[in-house]
Amino acid sequence: MRFIRIAAIGISVVAGALGAIALTPGTGTAKSAPTGSESEAAANAFLESLTPQLRKEASFPIGAPERTEWYFVPRERVGVSLLKLSDSQSELLGPLLASALSPEGLLEARGVLKHENILRRVETEVGVDATRRDPGLYYTSVFGRPHSAAPWSWRFEGHHLSLNVTLAGARAPMVGPVFIGANPARVLTGPQAGYRLLAAEEDLGRELVASLPEERRRVALIRDTAFVDIVTGNDPKVRPLELEGLAAADMSAAEQQQLRRLIELYVGRLTSPSAKDALMRLDRAGFGKVRFAWAGGLESGQKHYYRVHGPTLLIEYDNTQNDANHIHTVYRDLDHDFGGDALRKHLSKK
Repeated sequence: MRFIRIAAIGISVVAGALGAIALTPGTGTAKSAPTGSESEAAANAFLESLTPQLRKEASFPIGAPERTEWYFVPRERVGVSLLKLSDSQSELLGPLLASALSPEGLLEARGVLKHENILRRVETEVGVDATRRDPGLYYTSVFGRPHSAAPWSWRFEGHHLSLNVTLAGARAPMVGPVFIGANPARVLTGPQAGYRLLAAEEDLGRELVASLPEERRRVALIRDTAFVDIVTGNDPKVRPLELEGLAAADMSAAEQQQLRRLIELYVGRLTSPSAKDALMRLDRAGFGKVRFAWAGGLESGQKHYYRVHGPTLLIEYDNTQNDANHIHTVYRDLDHDFGGDALRKHLSKK
């Protein structure tokens, strides 16, 4: 019974978020894009719904070290878990998530929570203690006071999902890092057999490297074997990485278009204002400077990794664990992760 109840609680939070967005028929886009004021209202409504003890667990100063300590593995976390919330309290997280994620991003987040039940079943069937696989073990933390007069941020995080959002002044929410993973990447057994949570992330990357003629593919292939995981891990600030792989400037028009589709897949997880801002900064810095790098096998089922690295963003993807059936993806905004330069400029004016 506990397993079924927790599943309902975990899914309800993102179901509420999906319901919070009014879609224009036939477009799949929101009628009006969420703003910082909507994030503020949603965060305050959630905090006000909590008991004093839970509010204390959820709240941290904006300068707390916990703000940049993010993780994507099962572990103890700060904040308030879904297990501690009533249905009405968890539903109040819906508008908060919708203030940072697009409908597509919300669907992927919902899929991650649901995947915990799939992984629990898979591991239990092979005799593994799977009690840590629980869609109730996702935590919400708020850093600073949600108010337009001062910077603040929030995080929603659990196994294979980390959403970090910073707000400063009237600008669009600054979203990053964003981590989304899937294990199993392809469900092999049970009623969900054949389901792939991050299918487009895998397929578009492989289509791009497969489309390259041999000469350009040799430049894109930076290793014969895949990296064992996301290279930058859970670094609070992305450490300098060598720009490796094939530059967009050296691609054909069709290859550049495919690279653009791949980037827009990741940026498209964000709400329209945040996505437009990210793409505008990318183009201003020079799309031709973006590099695509691949490591590992080229065929489906082989361990593989790819990276999209440019002046303003870093995307990493790997599928190496569990016989290449376990995907990790991360989107890093090199300007605005955890608020970045914009947050520092805002604070310097105080």
